[in-house]
Amino acid sequence: MTITDRQALIYSDFGDDEDLAELVEMFVDEIPDRVQSMLDAAEASDWEQLGRIAHQMKGAAGSYGYGEVTNVAAVLEHACRNNASAETIQRALQELVTMCLRMRAGTPD
Repeated sequence: MTITDRQALIYSDFGDDEDLAELVEMFVDEIPDRVQSMLDAAEASDWEQLGRIAHQMKGAAGSYGYGEVTNVAAVLEHACRNNASAETIQRALQELVTMCLRMRAGTPD
């Protein structure tokens, strides 16, 4: 399955909400920067910073209708805050990054 497969893409629960669609689009447009910040923190083994970013992502994703992203971000945050092994943190980070790259604004149709 490739990232462009419809099933693989993640859409906001608010994608068809006229009042929120623009905000969702702005959030999705910021995702590459958020991903890079997470990768930079991981590269520096700055687990505290990575945990902070994961916490922010958890809240923002939920606010913008990406509940499944919230759950994955929570796993990464928990791993960082509870001194999990670097391998565990990296695995959680990879899962979150992969999910972030699948996020789209709008609706599947």
